[in-house]
Amino acid sequence: MTIELTRFRANDALALLSARPGMLADFRADRDGFVGARLVQLADGEWLDIVEWASDADFAASRDKGANLPGIERFFAAIDELISSEQGELA
Repeated sequence: MTIELTRFRANDALALLSARPGMLADFRADRDGFVGARLVQLADGEWLDIVEWASDADFAASRDKGANLPGIERFFAAIDELISSEQGELA
């Protein structure tokens, strides 16, 4: 299993959280290998998104699609600054 860790800043938490269900629904409908996701609120407007993928190939295919659906686009639009993005394998 591949784990995607994305840390970002979102100054409008309400907009981010209201967009989250649509993003997850679009991922379930459109992203092969999407297992699940957890959103963690950190200090100072920072967030950590922990996304689980069945494989590296599924994660890569998702990245290639970008914000291709309205729910995903709305969530991405609520992000003000990307801080870091990493991936690893579940140990």
